[in-house]
Amino acid sequence: MTAVTVVVLATVLVGGFGLRISRTTSDFYVASRTVRPALNAAAISGEYLSAASFLGVAGLVLLHGPDMLWYPVGYTAGYLVLLIFVAAPLRRSGAYTLPDFAEGRLESRAVRRLVSVFVVGAGWLYLVPQLQGAGLTLKILTGAPDWFGGVLVALVVVVAVAAGGMRSITFVQAFQYWLKLTALLVPALFLLLAWQGDGRPRVDLDLTAAVVGRADHPLYATYGLIVATFLGTMGLPHVVVRFYTSPNGRAARRTTVIVLALIGAFYLLPPVYGALGRLYVPELPYGTDADAAVLLLPERAIGGLGGDLLGALVAGGAFAAFLSTASGLTMAVAGVLTQDVLPSRGVRHFRLATPLAMAVPLGGSLLVSGMPVADSVGMAFAVSASSFCPLLVLGIWWRRLTPPGAIAGLLLGGGLAFAATVITVSGAVRSGWPHALLAWPAVWSVPVGFLAMILVSLATRGRIPPGTNAAMTRFHLPEVLMSGSRKGSASVSAAGPGEGTGSGTGMGGAG
Repeated sequence: MTAVTVVVLATVLVGGFGLRISRTTSDFYVASRTVRPALNAAAISGEYLSAASFLGVAGLVLLHGPDMLWYPVGYTAGYLVLLIFVAAPLRRSGAYTLPDFAEGRLESRAVRRLVSVFVVGAGWLYLVPQLQGAGLTLKILTGAPDWFGGVLVALVVVVAVAAGGMRSITFVQAFQYWLKLTALLVPALFLLLAWQGDGRPRVDLDLTAAVVGRADHPLYATYGLIVATFLGTMGLPHVVVRFYTSPNGRAARRTTVIVLALIGAFYLLPPVYGALGRLYVPELPYGTDADAAVLLLPERAIGGLGGDLLGALVAGGAFAAFLSTASGLTMAVAGVLTQDVLPSRGVRHFRLATPLAMAVPLGGSLLVSGMPVADSVGMAFAVSASSFCPLLVLGIWWRRLTPPGAIAGLLLGGGLAFAATVITVSGAVRSGWPHALLAWPAVWSVPVGFLAMILVSLATRGRIPPGTNAAMTRFHLPEVLMSGSRKGSASVSAAGPGEGTGSGTGMGGAG
């Protein structure tokens, strides 16, 4: 409890520092687009390394063995895809949010509204496991009720986001990345020393006989996981919004390279906890709380005062994971609710949208408490990969994309993935090929999204937006080669969210 309290207080204090220097509307929404690559990369890593990374990966390795290493591989490789296809052009678009980008590129309010729905839906799907993990953490460590941890995280996040916006959250998330890395790295070193002191017993990674199978078709499930994590990262709303805070496209690319290094270093650690969990908490594969392995290992393997102190450090890091990711998601969802749902825009209405952005996932976390955290996050990745990946890749690289094509792809790809997620969570289908296809839909829903966008766009060639050539030029020419581009970027940075959006103007004047 002391460690969790310290993390909460540190979050509030660091957020207060950001609040002191958050003075304008642009500060509040995109930190005035002045966040340098090192700080931005730490902030992105802080919000990206969620409950699924801190607890879920170790729990899945404990339950199902080395096959689950595809999770950290996919989570990391997703940034390589984002670096190659999206990072710099997305920043050059001059947008504030994904709906801004969609409207500016396709000059369609209908597309904007549909993208807004998917941003809110994906954000809520991703928020649920953060609150679920917080509840599990406090339950394991203190015996608190399941709901208490989620409610605590929700309250802290709502206060931090509503108070300081993006400028404040940037400092909070950068601080929390280094806290999370320390909270896993230091105990892992002592755990390995304890394992060596015990004579380096062999870890049985083939302990799967007594564990319920992950899927009736494990190879298909693996491919579904790979497609979802590789392609889903580029569309996660809390990740995308951070690239709008970079000064320019080159800075966005540098930020992504640093993020690859930071999260790659972090993901070396959870598998260690999962493997050692087979030795020191062997009862967990037979229960439902395998995600608790990271929390229980210091006490079981080391014990005494040292185990208590290391356990406190891990608990603090786990809570930092919930807070940082929930902060970024709440910021992204509240921004979309403010611009596209509430009747008026501005900082005041953003603060009103913040509790709404948190209320729905808080209720959802109480309904799906038995689902592994990493699986819950994987579903959000599948929805993101099926909807935003086709929209971003085709919108940035294909001139012939039309508004009807984008709408068709979003509805068929993203809509079907979302429906599959709802059916899976409801438990209506539990075995066989139907369960595998619904639980890991990205294998078929991503191609459906791409094909629908391409075929419908080709059938509606007369609907290509008139500002397409200007938008594509802005996406792909470096700022130094575009006369007046720096002036245009500065004007968009100075504009409020209600001024820099809209058909054509959302692209910083590209239309």
